[in-house]
Amino acid sequence: MAKPSTHIWRLGRWARILARHGALRGIQNDPNTPAPVKRLIGLFSVGTLKSSEPDYAGAFRAIGPAAIKLGQTLATRPDLVGEEAARNLLKLQDDLPPVDFKLIRQSIESTFEQTLESLYSEFDPEPIGAASIAQVHRAVTTEGRHVAVKVLRPGVREQFARDIDTYEWAAAHLESFGGEAARLRPRLIIANFKRWTARELDLRREAASASELAEHMVGSPGYEIPGIDWDRTNGRVMTIDWVDGIKISNVDALVAAGHDTPEIANRLVLAFLKQAIAAGFFHADMHQGNLFVKADGTIAAIDFGIMGRIDRQARMWLAEILYGLTTGNYKRVAEIHFEAQYVPSYHNVDEFATALRAVGEPMRGKPVSELSVGQMLDGLFAITRDFDMQTQPHLLLLQKTMVMVEGIATQLNPQINMWDVSAPYVRSWIRDELGPEAAIADRIKTDTETLLRIPDLVRRIEDRFPPKGGAPEPPPLPDIELMWERRTRKEGRSGILGYALAAAGGGLAAWLAAAQGWIG
Repeated sequence: MAKPSTHIWRLGRWARILARHGALRGIQNDPNTPAPVKRLIGLFSVGTLKSSEPDYAGAFRAIGPAAIKLGQTLATRPDLVGEEAARNLLKLQDDLPPVDFKLIRQSIESTFEQTLESLYSEFDPEPIGAASIAQVHRAVTTEGRHVAVKVLRPGVREQFARDIDTYEWAAAHLESFGGEAARLRPRLIIANFKRWTARELDLRREAASASELAEHMVGSPGYEIPGIDWDRTNGRVMTIDWVDGIKISNVDALVAAGHDTPEIANRLVLAFLKQAIAAGFFHADMHQGNLFVKADGTIAAIDFGIMGRIDRQARMWLAEILYGLTTGNYKRVAEIHFEAQYVPSYHNVDEFATALRAVGEPMRGKPVSELSVGQMLDGLFAITRDFDMQTQPHLLLLQKTMVMVEGIATQLNPQINMWDVSAPYVRSWIRDELGPEAAIADRIKTDTETLLRIPDLVRRIEDRFPPKGGAPEPPPLPDIELMWERRTRKEGRSGILGYALAAAGGGLAAWLAAAQGWIG
């Protein structure tokens, strides 16, 4: 854990970068910004030449790899950062100058304790892509298998650890302000961000995610996950089958190759629904650069560093919410929000249903070219404050991926109606999972599992309440303030420490503008 002075120095440096890109302007005009933050933001902006138009994406890119990843996460949170900032952050491209090939060779050889030539008969020193965490090279294994080799950037794990340490420090201080800052749960957001990036920084986990997703997608024609070469995969290197195809964003090339782009759009939407609703495990980085269309029309996905997972109960709620919105059953959608405790019980279900109607009704039956799922999400975010809805971190990746899938599907078919494509699948899944047969099967399964747990339950009760004669339960112990804690508290009243805390607040305030809210 770094010292507070280290966090302050980092936050101050990042704040000046943000100020130069005009990314701190909106925070000072937002009524939700705490007064101390407004005052101290100015301190870190002194002497900077500010851009006339805010460029949030440029600022995060200039700060570094961890900020790029955080910016991509915040791009899905217009409720947190504002619509203008969210749109700008969607432009954030995860690309950086490549690492020198000598360092890549050293990394591969040291982690496998073998020469590069003993692993690959051919290895292109020029990367085909260089992102903030890793870069990818084309190669051929000694067995003749054409593969893509993903290698972590040297030192990237250590850099992410340092930056996330400061994110956590800033989020804890932000949440202590209470009010809107506490409702948005910044500490939980950063905790999820830390967990997501930890997965990306271990390429074995990415390989395992690809393998698991491939199993879930068995029986889904026209959607493919490349195979993993486990003998050439470890925490820092991943080797995966090479994909030959046209980028799904290159609509002109797809049409020229004779592909049916509206059919591809429908298939992409259904593949996402199968992953999210049926499997509860979905590819959460489905942007245009990670999807290809092969010569036979198969959609091939790559890059499985960011994956989403939803438990069965949440998937049932999600399916009912989607189906309720498509059919106009806003009362049922509202009831689910209360059942899931997304909305506090002191609110009125009928009032929430009316608010949902105001969001959903204008969008029903219209193509994405006129109204969209993304706009629907913006509308839903807008009512969260009125009904004191806290952030639901397990749904953040889902929201992000829905927006991505919608954007790609719209490019492929501007007239696509996401509701029309989704409704039959969701309706079928609800019938299978929530129908009478499914209910009986679930009851039998639950009761059987309960019976099997009874012996273990009895043993735990005996452990908790032993026969008389055992050691008595210790009494509650009083809270005693330790000597060094008292000294720290007293010193906190001194002018010197007070000045230091003010500086800390300034650093925090600067970072708040970028990482945790009220941008734009």
